[in-house]
Parts: sequence; structure tokens; C-alpha cells
Amino acid sequence: MTKKSVKGLSFHKEDWEKQIVDLTEALKRERADSENIRRRHDEQISSLKNLVKANIVRELLPVIDNFERALKHVPADLEDNDYVKGVQGVVKQFEKTLGQMGVERIKTVGEIFDPRLHEAVTMEEGEGTTEVVAEELQSGYKLGDEVIRHAMVKVSLQ
Repeated sequence: MTKKSVKGLSFHKEDWEKQIVDLTEALKRERADSENIRRRHDEQISSLKNLVKANIVRELLPVIDNFERALKHVPADLEDNDYVKGVQGVVKQFEKTLGQMGVERIKTVGEIFDPRLHEAVTMEEGEGTTEVVAEELQSGYKLGDEVIRHAMVKVSLQ
């Protein structure tokens, strides 16, 4: 055991080495805790951004629905009208913007019915036992894995 004294205080080399090891371990734990806090903070910020995005999109969906409904009922003699083409351009711009935000339209017609994505409004009898989406009544949207709005669909057995 090496013992040194400085101004009346005695120190053992082993004590210093143990204290260095203890402080090094404490520093490593603090750094790991700091990284975990930073990672959780980043995850919370990302989650909050997605929540805000989903709420904004949810508020805009009725506008998009109304544009799409209007386009479905355009008289045949007005299909090439510049006004109608302008409305079609607005709908395409909405779709492009939603895509850039990470919002996807839920696939419906021909897909196997999934209650996590689809809301069945009517059911048609059929030959089989598999529930398949036969018609989309209202588009559904999701952001990542989060459903913003379920797709309202008609289901048939196939």
C-alpha cells in the first residue's frame, strides 16, 4: 500500500484508483442517461409533429371529400371545361401535398376487409367466406401506421 501525505492529509494510491474508477462509471451512466433523455425527447417531438399533422389533415378531409364528390357529378358536356380542370388540379395538389406529408390513402377495392383500416357500412352476400372490399364509399387515410380516418366501404363475401 502506497501512502502519501500532503499538508497533514494521508492518501492511499488504491483509494485514488477506486475513486477514479467510481467517477468514470458514474460519468458513463450520466452520459447514457443523457443520451436516453435526448432520444426520448426526439421521439416525443416526432410523435407530437405527427399528431399535429394528423389533426390538420383530419380537419381538411371534408374539403377534399367535397371536391372529389363534385368531380364525380360533373355533367358529361362540362368534362373538358377549364373550371372543372382547375378543380381537378386542386384535388391533385391536395393529394400531392398529403403524400409529401407522409399521408397515404388507404387501399380499399379488392382488398381483404381489415377492421383496423376499413369501416364496413354495408355487407353483400356472396359465394365465399372471405370478406373483400367491393366498393369505397369514403376514402380513408393514414399517417405511417396511425389511421387518421377509416375508409368507409361496402364488403362482399367472395
